[in-house]
Amino acid sequence: MERSISDEAEAYVRSLLDDWLVPHPGECVACFLDRALERSSCDGDLRFAELYRDLAAPRATALLPRLRAAGGYCDCEVLSNAMQPAWHLWSTSRELDLDGRAIVLEAEPPEAMPPCTGVRRGSTQPCRNWHRMRRPTRW
Repeated sequence: MERSISDEAEAYVRSLLDDWLVPHPGECVACFLDRALERSSCDGDLRFAELYRDLAAPRATALLPRLRAAGGYCDCEVLSNAMQPAWHLWSTSRELDLDGRAIVLEAEPPEAMPPCTGVRRGSTQPCRNWHRMRRPTRW
């Protein structure tokens, strides 16, 4: 029995979705969020973080509250408030001479993240490509 073109198209789309909506083996939560947000915009919640927890670390019941406590109230805020690229990946700051004036170019995060360096199965920690940002303590 031959498959219809719509069945083939649906199977193809499902394979593409599985490629980016499923955490790769050993992939950390930050790399998964970065990869998922490259292909889909943030919708204001932690849907990709929750998907990561459900598929890669189902015993990590405190993941979402921990991300929120660190300032990550949605997927994109996790990568801007709770975690950021590790310092060893940033460009160095440098000084340029432009028409006799010194201009300082600040260090910048990488334009694209390198492949995930990996974490153990079930971990919700970032890999070595990321570090957690410290939140100020409340007075």
